[in-house]
Amino acid sequence: MDDSTPRIIRACWLVGLALLIFLAGCSQTRLAYRYADWGVVWWVEDYISLTSEQEVQLNQDLELLRQWHCSAELPRYRQWLTVLKSDLAEGTPSEATVLFHQEQLMDFLPDLLERAAPVAINLLSSLSDEQVAELGENMAEKQRELEQEMLEGTSAETARARAERTIERIERWLGDLNQEQRSIVENWSADRGQQTEIWLAGRKNWQLALLVTLEQRRQPGFAEQVNELLVHSERARGAEYQAMLAESRVAMAGLMHDLLQAGDTRHQDHLLARASELNGDFAALTCS
Repeated sequence: MDDSTPRIIRACWLVGLALLIFLAGCSQTRLAYRYADWGVVWWVEDYISLTSEQEVQLNQDLELLRQWHCSAELPRYRQWLTVLKSDLAEGTPSEATVLFHQEQLMDFLPDLLERAAPVAINLLSSLSDEQVAELGENMAEKQRELEQEMLEGTSAETARARAERTIERIERWLGDLNQEQRSIVENWSADRGQQTEIWLAGRKNWQLALLVTLEQRRQPGFAEQVNELLVHSERARGAEYQAMLAESRVAMAGLMHDLLQAGDTRHQDHLLARASELNGDFAALTCS
């Protein structure tokens, strides 16, 4: 449920959107999906000042990606949501069932990243030395801001902040949590140890690997290196990050099970309604 994959280019941001629509929720899914590229232009330009030619190429590449994603991937999302709704209608799902659905959702990501990689390669290979320097400076500045925001205070304060972020995201799916549920999230967050620090360190490792790769953007093998960074980003983030990611996925499934167990019918109904709403939104989308 975090934003741990850096979205340096528009293609990667769209991949993130496709998943975050489920993970974070969206009250206007169809509108967000159709016009995501405009928001991405603003986001990317916080990192890189693109030329008009680069923006034109990105628009063309992203439109092809969107057409593929809409026709090939959205039906898979709808099928996943249908099965999820069926399982939820039978009552509180087991922890194994929650983990199954979480893994099903994450399994959508590799295909998206593989399709997005050529878009990334087109953009990154076109960057000038000045743009690469600008990217490096802006990423470093954003990293410092995140570290200051997320690591200030004691470890207990970091855990409380993590709990509040988690509660905010979960309530988009379940509605307002009761006190028992909030306590479950707070205890879960306290048990995450150095997760925030590991995530930030992994993010920095990935960015440094990207900058090293960009130094070779005129050399053979550049496309393969970018593909590796996008499709297998966890490798560049380091062993500690990979271990944290594996542990946190299982822990998140346990958390969701415990929250549903501690909830009542209104939480179950809220989740079913959100799944139905999203399924309807995706069913109404056209790929033209």
